[in-house]
Amino acid sequence: MNTIYIEAFSGLSGNMLLSAFSELLEDYEQLIDLPKKLHLPDGKIEIKEVDKNGINCKYVEVIDLNLDKENSAAHSHTHSHTHTHDGHTHSHDHHHGNHRHLSDIQKIIDHAHISEGAKKIAHEIFLMIGKAESKIHDMPLETIHFHEISGVDSIIDIVGNAVLIDKLNISKVYSTPICTGFGMVSTQHGMLPVPAPATGELLQGMPIYSGNEEGEKITPTGAAILKYLNPDFTNTTYTPTKTAYGPGKKDFINANVVRISLLKDDSCDNKKSKYLQLEASIDDMSPEYLGADFQEDLLISGAVDFSITQQLMKKGRLAFLLSVILPEDKLKNVSNYLFDNTSTIGVRYYQIDRIELPRIQKKNQTALGEVVVKEVTTPSGIKKMKPEFDDVQKIAKKTFQSPFQVINKINNKS
Repeated sequence: MNTIYIEAFSGLSGNMLLSAFSELLEDYEQLIDLPKKLHLPDGKIEIKEVDKNGINCKYVEVIDLNLDKENSAAHSHTHSHTHTHDGHTHSHDHHHGNHRHLSDIQKIIDHAHISEGAKKIAHEIFLMIGKAESKIHDMPLETIHFHEISGVDSIIDIVGNAVLIDKLNISKVYSTPICTGFGMVSTQHGMLPVPAPATGELLQGMPIYSGNEEGEKITPTGAAILKYLNPDFTNTTYTPTKTAYGPGKKDFINANVVRISLLKDDSCDNKKSKYLQLEASIDDMSPEYLGADFQEDLLISGAVDFSITQQLMKKGRLAFLLSVILPEDKLKNVSNYLFDNTSTIGVRYYQIDRIELPRIQKKNQTALGEVVVKEVTTPSGIKKMKPEFDDVQKIAKKTFQSPFQVINKINNKS
């Protein structure tokens, strides 16, 4: 599993990501045959050496051969021809993907000779684009005609990224805020503001800024792929182990590249997990209601650990501070439990890091019976063991002793 850091300080496109991912993997060759694997013979991939403000890198260019032929012959973008097959005359309009529906693109992906993981990623990216277009045009998803995004070059671009993302086996993505550019951009719908409406929809929830140069800096494909990667935009320190650059086709004053770094896994000896700490101050409820039953159900609701301390609040009121550690995905469960079972009307929470030592549970035979023991190992290799209290309590009741007497006898191997 890999963690990556994306620095999109000059915008982002599918081609830029395709180029950077290829450099990270040191593998351009597998992309050359991608048009054939997609059964799109009118597509081609070329690898070019480019210089972006002194940064030498390789640009993965996806070419629609139909457009090349038409441009050279000065034909219009749409033309028709007929041919006879099996006694029937067929007419074909070549719109080069301008009238592809989402279902047409899904069939291309399904029939492609690529990994199942890559197919799944490609499907998800196109579905995100489809939903954005559907919302902008106020049309059902199945009737949307993809325009720029459904050409041969765009399909190869997105599927190529899906293949590389699958191969990189990415588990976590961090990113800088995204530069969008500003001004107007020409599309098949006419002149539209930057970022284009569908692109803007895909960027919802992400930190963006316009930058200091006019023009479209982030494309719909770039926005969709970034949305799929679901990056974390919080400031973080990181240790890069490998860095790659993905150049854009245009030249701007600033170097038009995206920089992607593979990050070192900093969990080498200890497991570092993301948790939330949730706190509630309870000043108008008897502490007897925070006893064993409440605590047991709090753990069932998703809490990993908790503590209750006394505090003095404003106006001299005595209260109890309930502090709960929980995984991020248990926030709703735990907060709802507190609202239902305490007098609190508000909770606060924030993200914390928690370092956990490797641990195992095993059964030990003692003079008083079998006890489950938790064993942890410190970074220096020291082992520490502690009998589980539930087992100690069971033996205490069975032998008519206090838990303190039982734990002493276990520890002294009496």
